[in-house]
This record gives sequence, C-alpha cells and structure tokens, in this order.
Amino acid sequence: MRRGPRPSARLRRTALQPRQDLGSAEITHPFHVLRGQRFAVLKVRKISGVETLSLSHAEIGSLAVPRDWTDWALPGARSEPINGQQPLLIDALGLLALAEFTSSLKHRK
Repeated sequence: MRRGPRPSARLRRTALQPRQDLGSAEITHPFHVLRGQRFAVLKVRKISGVETLSLSHAEIGSLAVPRDWTDWALPGARSEPINGQQPLLIDALGLLALAEFTSSLKHRK
C-alpha cells in the first residue's frame, strides 16, 4: 500500500506566484500620515478578520494597511471625504452629551 500525499495534492499551490504583480494602492484614510501616496502591493491577507494590504515603502520597508484605508476599499467602505467634506464624527446630540459629561466631571472635584 502506498503512503504519502496523493499526486494531485502535491500539485496544489496556495502561495502567491513569485513576483506576481498585484498593482498598487493609494492610502486614502483622511488622517493617515502617508495619505495620497501610492505603494506597490506585496500581498493581501486577513489579520484579525480585517483584510489588510502589505505595501512596499522605499524607506521603511513594508507596511500593513487595512484595505478600507486605501483606494482598494469596497464600495460603501470609503474613509475619504464625501463631496470634499469629512463625514460627521459626532452630531449635535453627541456634543450635548459630551458637554454634560465634562460638566459632571468638573462638579465631582
């Protein structure tokens, strides 16, 4: 009886092909220090359930950036400004709640 991997199992490849060109990605996150810069994509992987691009930087080597922070983001997941404006991070009710909270902290002292 023959032991070892089946012949078809040896032919199965799961790694990227050497020097496979994945193109480039631009960082679009509004607060990222490298925003607007374009980098070669080395690989795509999931880290803690977040799809992440490994990008090549000439000076610091490779860096990992969430896909949603680049122009590779899926539709609806963009973090760049809409119509030239940043999306609201807090609304009027949120500001009121924040003001009440900070006021309560002052009164505790």
